[in-house]
Amino acid sequence: MFKFVKGYMESIDGVAIYPMISLLIFFVFFTVLFWWVFTASKEHIKEVSELPLKEEE
Repeated sequence: MFKFVKGYMESIDGVAIYPMISLLIFFVFFTVLFWWVFTASKEHIKEVSELPLKEEE
């Protein structure tokens, strides 16, 4: 099965760019997430963490 997929992917022009694009998207997403975690306000984090415990008004 892998030989079929490998042979098929090698026949596509420019297929080497897809892993680089995937890595770039992955890196950018987690960099932005990391930045948001350290810059989020403590009040917002506290409010969001208490949402499951609040009763309906």
